[in-house]
Amino acid sequence: MTIRVMIADDQAMVREAFSVLLDAQPGLEVTATAVDGLEAVAKAEELRPDVMVMDIRMPGLNGIDATRRITRQPGLDTKILVLTTFNLDEYVYEALRAGASGFLLKDASGVQLAEAVRTVAAGEALLSPGLTKRLITEFARLSSSTRPPVQVRIDELTHRETEVLTLVAQGLSNAEIAAELVVAEQTVKTHMGSILQKLQLRDRTQAAVFAYETGLVSPGRTNL
Repeated sequence: MTIRVMIADDQAMVREAFSVLLDAQPGLEVTATAVDGLEAVAKAEELRPDVMVMDIRMPGLNGIDATRRITRQPGLDTKILVLTTFNLDEYVYEALRAGASGFLLKDASGVQLAEAVRTVAAGEALLSPGLTKRLITEFARLSSSTRPPVQVRIDELTHRETEVLTLVAQGLSNAEIAAELVVAEQTVKTHMGSILQKLQLRDRTQAAVFAYETGLVSPGRTNL
């Protein structure tokens, strides 16, 4: 199945370069580009791409606000992959809160960009389990004083689902979770699907953020 990608960046050279890089990768197709956040939102609603590669700093409507608008559209399941210049840019954490599924540095190679798009499209961790742990932990530390209350109750999950969610937030992959809980990897995938449905979350990344926001997992308190 071809993954339909859209690129939103105010720099023409970046849009063109990323379009060429992604179109050259098997299973990926760039269907549109946008020059700012407003155009990104409008085209996302019209074209409904699988993944939006979104720059954070754009004129008019920035990437964070555009991400928030897109992810809150009912029935629109476009995943957002945020682009940033700095490794631990504070805006990355605001983008995650807005609903972004992951982030990537602008100096990433074409292969890295394509793999990131595939990863986000599949609803997996940001880029890798280790990066998920580092980013989400830092997100929780930086935003602990300002994050809004979470309405969804954690007790909607079964005991095993809570275990799985905790391990996801700690950065473990499905295979590692299966080994930790001594279950089949498919069983972990089933639990993950149930978690997302019950908590009304978009993907694995948002589940990890949820675990920190509710206090289920705290920075510095992991099994890794």
